[in-house]
Amino acid sequence: MPAARAASAGPGGGPDTLTAPGPLPGTGRRRRTAGAPAPAGGQGRDHWRRLVPQALVVAFLAGGTTAFVAADKSVRLTVDGESRTLHTFAGDVGELLAAEGLGVGAHDLVAPARGAALDDGDEVVVRYGRPLRLTLDGQSRQVWTTARTVEGALRQFGIRVEGAYLSALRTAPVPRSGLDLAVRTERSVTFMADGGETTIRTNAATVQEALGQAGLTLQGEDTTSVPPDSFPRDGQTVTVLRISGTREVREERIPYATERVEDDTLFAGTEVVERPGRPGARRVVYALRTVNGVRQKPRRVAEDVVREPVTQLVRVGTKPLPASVAGADGLDWAALAQCESGGRAHATDASGTYGGLYQFDVRTWQALGGSGRPQDATGAEQTFRAKKLYVQRGASPWPHCGRRLYR
Repeated sequence: MPAARAASAGPGGGPDTLTAPGPLPGTGRRRRTAGAPAPAGGQGRDHWRRLVPQALVVAFLAGGTTAFVAADKSVRLTVDGESRTLHTFAGDVGELLAAEGLGVGAHDLVAPARGAALDDGDEVVVRYGRPLRLTLDGQSRQVWTTARTVEGALRQFGIRVEGAYLSALRTAPVPRSGLDLAVRTERSVTFMADGGETTIRTNAATVQEALGQAGLTLQGEDTTSVPPDSFPRDGQTVTVLRISGTREVREERIPYATERVEDDTLFAGTEVVERPGRPGARRVVYALRTVNGVRQKPRRVAEDVVREPVTQLVRVGTKPLPASVAGADGLDWAALAQCESGGRAHATDASGTYGGLYQFDVRTWQALGGSGRPQDATGAEQTFRAKKLYVQRGASPWPHCGRRLYR
């Protein structure tokens, strides 16, 4: 007899639950659940081969889903003040920026740094650098700022803006293409004028502008101790120079030049003025100034040549002197010269009529072949002419000293 089955009627009158009470007698195997045919031989092994891969796929999919959920992060990204929340699988900040197509350069700010690891809930801030062509108190330079407004940029560079002049509004944006910005900070400048002292706070661009702010004016030739168009520095003291003056015209002498020409008809050492030189004249205008009551050195402001100078022409002898004059060589000419002129070749008497070693007058000198004045000739030529005179007239031309020739 087959084993009895425990059954309960279901709604359809059939069996509802089948139970396997235990192993079959004499086999040691458990009973099969009713309705499931037992696989025979190789069919059972094929059944298990199909079940194992399916179980592995289910297990892998379950683990991959867990890893997928763990790699997804929610981060907050702020670019130039504009924020948004996004989901990303990036492992660090650099990957996030690359995934979002955000290129950053050396002047841009990224926080945290691009190599920092990225976790769920992190915030990443990007601020782009902007070129700023900054002229601060007259000095220009190009700088970079990540601030988006003029006020933020000035604060970033530590520039005080209280009382300063700005070429753009503080609230003006700084575009990524850059901005030209002129800043003149407030400075203290002291003016010394008319016996008084005035100190002001100013952001003026020039000393002239600051002077006007101090209630001072320049009139006529007035000026300041520094150029009026220069930049006023903090703590600078500027003196106002009150200038009054006139002009004076003076006539000044223009010296003449001398041209020397060799002449072989004159004995060596003899010079004859062929054409006397004449000085020229110029008319010069001088500015005479008084600065704060003190007279200054006259300043030449204009000139005009009234008369050109005439060059002096001098003939210079090159003819060799004769060695002797017959009939006069053995006399004591040095003693005669000492008596007549003290031995001085360029001596002249008080009246200017006689000159030279032997006190010739010009007429006698030229009659003996001399040129110009005797005192302008060399001593050798004067002695030569004196010997010629002696041959003609003896010692009579020297009535007081002639006897010295015979000692």
